[in-house]
Amino acid sequence: MSAWAFEPAPRTALPVEGDEALFPVRRVYCVGRNYAEHALEMGGARGESPVFFEKPADTLTTAAEVPYPPCTENLHHEVELVVALAAGGKDLDPKTAAECIFGYAVGVDLTRRDLQAQAKKKGMPWTTAKGFDHSAPISTIRPLADCVKPEQADIRLAVNGLMRQQGNTREMIWSVPEVIA
Repeated sequence: MSAWAFEPAPRTALPVEGDEALFPVRRVYCVGRNYAEHALEMGGARGESPVFFEKPADTLTTAAEVPYPPCTENLHHEVELVVALAAGGKDLDPKTAAECIFGYAVGVDLTRRDLQAQAKKKGMPWTTAKGFDHSAPISTIRPLADCVKPEQADIRLAVNGLMRQQGNTREMIWSVPEVIA
């Protein structure tokens, strides 16, 4: 067994609603262009495949307030349905994918749009636009058994007390099991 060259950062974990246990986070996959209105706003078309990207697990934060990130003049926020998986796999069909769901949370995807636009123009990855510290605020995870109709859930975001976004998960182009599969 090897010793660490230095002590690694602790594993990212999130609180589970109604439980003392923590949910261990391994990867954070994000899905873009899964709402028709947003896909059109971002220059895509309804029916195009969703865009997948990642955020580092250590960008997650349960803090109610997050610091404004450096190096941007154009910070955007999007409220998101978060799906926490207890299991995974490959080549899953939607039914099997649905069986992997542990629970749901609400998250916010913060994006430095000016940096993202520069990266897109050059055909480069969006890492600096999406993966900065505190770029993924998230609620506690609600276990699946405690969720009522997540496929028809209202989801909204207020910033400094002002409603900025509201929608419903039934407006998604691809269902959660389809996205996982």
